[in-house]
Amino acid sequence: MAKAYLSLGSNLDAEANLRSAIAALRERFGDVALSPIYRTKSVGFDGADFLNAAAIIDTDLDPLALNDWLHALEDAHGRDRSGPRYSDRTLDIDVVLFDDRVLAGPGNLRIPRPELKHAFVLRPLADIAADTIVPGTGRTLAQLWAAHPDRDLALETIAL
Repeated sequence: MAKAYLSLGSNLDAEANLRSAIAALRERFGDVALSPIYRTKSVGFDGADFLNAAAIIDTDLDPLALNDWLHALEDAHGRDRSGPRYSDRTLDIDVVLFDDRVLAGPGNLRIPRPELKHAFVLRPLADIAADTIVPGTGRTLAQLWAAHPDRDLALETIAL
């Protein structure tokens, strides 16, 4: 079994989509460590606020198979990939870390995920995996968050 660290986000019917996605993760993978859910501003476009969270799962899938499974889950929630890269999303789930692996491809699969630089990805992960070392950095998620420019920004938490 491998440990996968996921970033979850939605800004279209966000509460319902995240609630459903978390239930699907639990049904497929069992126990899911879940961060607080944060309301964050959209990044890269002018859109509605997102709800973002992080999850840690134990998986029997390799990174590519997990990425494919997550894309199918996004698709089941009405994810539209035909528009611009930065746009409204019913559901967005990315594999941010996968054990201590570093991958570049195939396709859009990148581990560690470059979006780890954004507060909406880093903060929730640091909440639930503070001591996890990010491959290639030699630094923990907590250390990366402590050095982040948005570390003092207050973020609203949402209960599902």
